[in-house]
Amino acid sequence: MAMQLVVDFNRPNDYTVHLPTRVDEFWTSKQRAGHSLHEVSYRACYKPQLPECFIKKFCKAEAVVYDPFMGRGTTLIEAQLHGHRVIGNDINPLAKILTAPRLNPPTLEQIEARLHEIHLSTDAEVDTELLVFFHEATLREIYGWRTYFQQERFDPVDAWLQMVACSRLTGHSTGFFSVFTLPPNLATSIVAQRKINEKRNQVPEYRNTKELMLRKSKQLLRHNLPDCFRRDDAILLTESADNTPQIADESVDLVVTSPPFLDTIDYMQDNWLRMWFCGIEIEHGKIWQLKSLEDWVARMTEVLAELYRVLKHGGRIAFEVGEVRNGTVFLENAVVKASLDVGLVPEMLMINAQHFTKTANCWGVSNNKKGTNSNRIVILKKG
Repeated sequence: MAMQLVVDFNRPNDYTVHLPTRVDEFWTSKQRAGHSLHEVSYRACYKPQLPECFIKKFCKAEAVVYDPFMGRGTTLIEAQLHGHRVIGNDINPLAKILTAPRLNPPTLEQIEARLHEIHLSTDAEVDTELLVFFHEATLREIYGWRTYFQQERFDPVDAWLQMVACSRLTGHSTGFFSVFTLPPNLATSIVAQRKINEKRNQVPEYRNTKELMLRKSKQLLRHNLPDCFRRDDAILLTESADNTPQIADESVDLVVTSPPFLDTIDYMQDNWLRMWFCGIEIEHGKIWQLKSLEDWVARMTEVLAELYRVLKHGGRIAFEVGEVRNGTVFLENAVVKASLDVGLVPEMLMINAQHFTKTANCWGVSNNKKGTNSNRIVILKKG
């Protein structure tokens, strides 16, 4: 079926797309079917099987794979596991902190040795409001880690420890530094945590941060790395995705990405505790939170224009979007319109139907009513 774009010029922001569509379960919905190196939580991240599908389909040996909204780095790690070169970008420096160490991981022996060497100062003055999450002794260790990570000497082992500590700050089991709270990709507010504590009649217990960081490191490194795994040549940027002059024209073979969703996620709020821990301050408005479809289309048009510039002729983009506003808005329509405006060719819509969504289950809602129950990916080509 040929692609058609129908626009009502009396309503320029309304348009209907007829695009060849395939619906199937193209990859497993199992939560931990990928390489263990991926197992760092981040809001709205997709499973590694998504980029793997397109890497296998579109990449020849030692291709260049790019993600302009890298988040926790799923696309980049998966591409490196397949022997490809990677470029990543995210306006939030937290993404680089979470991604870079797993693109060049140290050995468990190096991690254990460094943990043994480090002496954490426990006499720091702490913000007592944070005691709603942490036992006082744990919080003092966390402050000790914050001070340690601000040192000038900062090698790959230290970077790994910072990444792991970020992943262990708060969560819903004894494997985290905190008392029971929201899943680790969702940092609740201090006020909301007080209510959780009261409802559960709980108080924070002491957590040994070094022990938990070593345990998580063992989990992340439990799978061997393939011989083709590339190290030391990743390019990671912290730019706006519509302006990345560091990336050369026509240098990228494949883009796999998921842009900011429309009016559904506050990435600053979700990551406020991780950003505090890493000393990250971001100017208000710099991280996109797009409330209107028109603003979203305008931004994505600018991003796709930049992707057109860096993409090789014949290169492709797998642009993962979601259905929002209870399924009344399908962003693939907006992506197709934006792609045509910049000269890209829409090839296909792939819908990976999921039978189980952990986030929806967590909130106690049906996949058929709320939550993301499918991946919707628009495939674009530079002719």
